[in-house]
Amino acid sequence: MPKGKRNTARTPSSGSKSGGGPGNPNRRGGGAAGRGGPGAGRRHDAGGAAFGQAGRGRPGGSGRKGRGEEAARGGRAGHASAGIPETAPARRGTPGRTGQRLGRADRSAALPVFREPGRRVGEWYELKLPPAVAALPPDQALERLPLPPKLADRLLYEGGVARKGSQLRLKLFPMREPDFPDDLLDPFTVLYEDDFSLVVMKPAGVEVHPSVQGQRKTLVHAVAAYYRLTNQFCLVRQAHRLDKDTTGPVLFAKNDLAQHVFDKGMREKRIERVYLALAEGEVELDRGTIDMPIGQDRHHSTRRIVSPTGDPAVTHYQVVERFPGYTLLRLWLETGRTHQIRVHLSAIGHPIAGDGMYGGKRRLISRQALHGEKLVWFHPWTGERMSVRAPLPDDFKRALDRLRHDPAFGEEAAGAGSHGDEAGDD
Repeated sequence: MPKGKRNTARTPSSGSKSGGGPGNPNRRGGGAAGRGGPGAGRRHDAGGAAFGQAGRGRPGGSGRKGRGEEAARGGRAGHASAGIPETAPARRGTPGRTGQRLGRADRSAALPVFREPGRRVGEWYELKLPPAVAALPPDQALERLPLPPKLADRLLYEGGVARKGSQLRLKLFPMREPDFPDDLLDPFTVLYEDDFSLVVMKPAGVEVHPSVQGQRKTLVHAVAAYYRLTNQFCLVRQAHRLDKDTTGPVLFAKNDLAQHVFDKGMREKRIERVYLALAEGEVELDRGTIDMPIGQDRHHSTRRIVSPTGDPAVTHYQVVERFPGYTLLRLWLETGRTHQIRVHLSAIGHPIAGDGMYGGKRRLISRQALHGEKLVWFHPWTGERMSVRAPLPDDFKRALDRLRHDPAFGEEAAGAGSHGDEAGDD
């Protein structure tokens, strides 16, 4: 069975020592990236720009009440620090009142959870329980493990729990044939893998999941082929998506527990995705926040627009490197709307290079220069914070190299060139 393994490829991200990389402090904007961005859990002291939409407030979140109230009163967008928490605060259950009989979920929330890693043996996960947990009846012992109640009940009902003394076996890895036909993808790069999780690199031009019935050659088809080639019997379940021409890591769950944890992590914004984008024009401020609601374009089924009646959407950004006519940005999503980064950057006058659908020109690169640089998630069993970086694709590297070595081209490309045909975009 696969042990945890990582791809050690370096990317031009923060902390790079190569002269001219995104983290190079000798370039404008590079110093801040080298010291770590907002995704490291730090709050910015000052200097962020906030682009807002009057009449729309944002729900929840510490430190946001003032801005939300201002928007609700129709106030203008103002400057604010781009404080980007590493993860959203976890939701907590309400403890029972004194004398009230607690349900199963309430009792589980009140007890410490045993998260020591076990050992996979075929379809089973073997654990050695501490004496206090081993002494409990099976149903109560499962309440002390990181299992959702429905999964615990199903394991008990289907005979998926076996115990002998302090040794507990759980049938967490039932054999299931991948639910998509095989389509090999070249290249197919595994960035990380263990018994619960798989992270693969999505190349440009490949959709994550079929968008129409019968579609083939997507990333899920390639993962199905990988599972069969490596004798892994599990369904193909992606935790999130990327646009067709966006590159970066995609997280897959290998069993029911991982799927539950990842789905919950997406809802609670505990799965973090950090992006690099090459935007047209020179972004003035070193960091900022774009707070504009996004809705569907009534005249284009796949296009999104900034709309006062749209869903709340918040994007944080930080300048990594500036070029004549272009700016390399690192971005963090507080919400996850379709095409959010593309729409937001276009709305503030800095469309992504190559993004024909949203106003970007294609002289420097033939598709949107948007890349998922980093993915952060939590291990389904241990709760450990996991992260992986994805190498920058070759076409993105070539675009940056050309801007670094030929500044005149950047000025010329930003001022000329044709827009792409929107019909061909995703």
